[in-house]
Amino acid sequence: MIPLAFGPCQHRDRPRLWKDAPLSRAPFVCVIDDDQSLCAALVNLLRSYGYRTAAYGSADDFLAGADMARVDCVISDIQMPGMSGIDLRLLLTGTRPDIPVILMTARTEPVLLERAAATKPFRLLQKPFDAQDLAECLADAIGPGEAAIQGAD
Repeated sequence: MIPLAFGPCQHRDRPRLWKDAPLSRAPFVCVIDDDQSLCAALVNLLRSYGYRTAAYGSADDFLAGADMARVDCVISDIQMPGMSGIDLRLLLTGTRPDIPVILMTARTEPVLLERAAATKPFRLLQKPFDAQDLAECLADAIGPGEAAIQGAD
């Protein structure tokens, strides 16, 4: 049995949206997917919620271009050319274990899902997923008010 359940995150209330937070205090979320249209759609959605975002077409691009000190959360596809989202999760566990990583996939093979679960991502989302589910997962991953409070100090 796969130790991850697909479906909505269990958020205590409704997701904390950062529309009213100054951009300098809003959490910074990096989206990594080789599907440019999905990447653009996710970035636009997250910005509409008030998050700061950056998009990368591969894990290698993310590692080469992201300011890791600013990253609050990573949303990554599993299957990509070059480094997979699973391998990225493993690398981040060693270098920035505090960054929640949400993995997403359209694939359903049990072996792949078990391998992804073994990396202990914050959440594994099955594509296609609901925008509200993603918003709730981000609110849970980043923590209510945590990034805004840190930015205010």
